[in-house]
Amino acid sequence: MAPALSNPIANPSPELLARAASLRRHALVLARCSNAERQQALFAMADSLELHGETILKANAEDLTAAAAEELAPALLARLKLDRAKLDAAIAGVRQLAGLSDPLGCRQLHRALDDGLLLERVSVPLGVLGVIFEARPDAVIQIAALAIRSGNGAILKGGREAIASCAAIMQALQDGLQRSVVDPNALALLTSREESLALLKLDGLVDLIIPRGSNELVRFIQDNTRIPVLGHADGVCHLYIDRIVDINQAVAITLDSKTQYPAACNALETLLVHREVAADFLQAAVPALLQAGVELRGDSEAQRHGVGKAAQEFDWSEEYLDLILAIRVVPDFETALAHIERYGSRHTDAICSSDANTAEQFLARVDSAGVYHNCSTRFADGFRYGFGAEVGISTQTMPPRGPVGLEGLVTYRYRLRGSGQVVSSYSSGESKFKHQDLAL
Repeated sequence: MAPALSNPIANPSPELLARAASLRRHALVLARCSNAERQQALFAMADSLELHGETILKANAEDLTAAAAEELAPALLARLKLDRAKLDAAIAGVRQLAGLSDPLGCRQLHRALDDGLLLERVSVPLGVLGVIFEARPDAVIQIAALAIRSGNGAILKGGREAIASCAAIMQALQDGLQRSVVDPNALALLTSREESLALLKLDGLVDLIIPRGSNELVRFIQDNTRIPVLGHADGVCHLYIDRIVDINQAVAITLDSKTQYPAACNALETLLVHREVAADFLQAAVPALLQAGVELRGDSEAQRHGVGKAAQEFDWSEEYLDLILAIRVVPDFETALAHIERYGSRHTDAICSSDANTAEQFLARVDSAGVYHNCSTRFADGFRYGFGAEVGISTQTMPPRGPVGLEGLVTYRYRLRGSGQVVSSYSSGESKFKHQDLAL
């Protein structure tokens, strides 16, 4: 995907316009499907993924071989790999998603403006999602399942490094939908760079663009479409080790946050350590991190406590997506907060502390989508939150924020039922509003 980013964006071809218009029509039909029909569609998708499992894994092996020959970056290779465990987890997520409450038709407001003039606000689908992602083929499963469950159509475009995997997964999903009332054409997979760029010009046919990939990809999309974009460009996650802390627990959390899956956007990139605990904590943490294969880069104080390489200014804002960790020793809590505010990306930041008051201050003052106390940053995930899956993580301050599941893929509609009322009678004072809230 990246080499195409500098290319001018061509207008959508007649064929792509026709496909998008057809998908939008199918999305409108999908939006009218019942909760039970959409649930059954997800179960059929999950069953089909299991049936086609070996084909999907074989296609992924082909992608991995080609990617290795092209010397793809280690972080992208890690995201590209789809083994049996990851596929089984994705399938389990589809079934979990089917069992969640219906996000559609939820009445959020119910108000009598006057006798016989009743207003309600009800959740409805967004329409059509356009999702562009790099490397991760399991994203096809998550996004497709979330789209169908929330009554939305979806146009997906994966990176060329995952082309065989994505095609095999999409074929399995559409085969599953054949055994449901949901038309398989409510999902579409784009395969060329030209189509993925032209997707950005499908305003009027696509309602939301969701990019999942490199900073370059996300920023390019944000700068080159009139369609609303949901996503994040950086995942610079911090862990602050407070002066009063359980060192063994803090070391375990640090290791998990950094090494459990370093290629993820919620992996730890910068470790901040209070000066009063730096000697004891780093004496335990540095050997454990080195044994796990982590390259450490630190400020002068961190280097005095065993960190071997000097950190440069760019390290504090770097999203490594690799086994590299920047470490800074800070004199106090306020300096840690100031560092996060300056260099953070408002993704996920955590504190390890045994002081409840300090922890609560951290949770209240750090303006990130996820703010944690005494747990790993790797919990920032839709499946782990119980959403079943996620289409991505949003670091914007407007909702949806954080892992975006079903609730982030619906909007709402106001419905007003009257009995002949006209505004002029209220303007003249002949009639008066009651604005009485009713039971939802």
